[in-house]
Amino acid sequence: MTFGGVKVAAIPAIHSNGANPPFVLNKELSKMLKKSGLTAYAGPGSGFVLTFSNGLVVYLSADTGFTSDMDTLVRRYYKANVAFMNIGDTNTMGPEKAAWAAKELIKPATVLATHANEQSTKGGKVVAGSKLDKFIKAIGGAMPAYPTISGRTMEFNGSGKCVKGC
Repeated sequence: MTFGGVKVAAIPAIHSNGANPPFVLNKELSKMLKKSGLTAYAGPGSGFVLTFSNGLVVYLSADTGFTSDMDTLVRRYYKANVAFMNIGDTNTMGPEKAAWAAKELIKPATVLATHANEQSTKGGKVVAGSKLDKFIKAIGGAMPAYPTISGRTMEFNGSGKCVKGC
């Protein structure tokens, strides 16, 4: 699909995808799900590849474990040059596994960590011992690794190199 000149492709993710009871439109079903402590099935999990007109190709991993699609689709077919890797480690990749996937399967020019499920930065600096800190250390300089910081805008060129807000 294309939105405003940006091509968007869904990439399979290995993660359950449920809708919490308040989001289920059928009130009776919503009540039963809530009473049972369940969610409604909302389809398979997906990550995305965004292709911009300047050549920038961004992979958004979503919550997932390793998949062969990271190599075959994300790296070889779409040639992603920036990867946003979720590092939450709850039924998904943690920091070390996400770093391995970036270095060995995706091989982008730049990588950013997201969805750590904890405070990873304070005052714009990486918190020592956090999942983000572990992720950046596991990347080990193989490629630039940046934290995502609220309120900070980053810009990338068509090769995936950060050119502003780095």
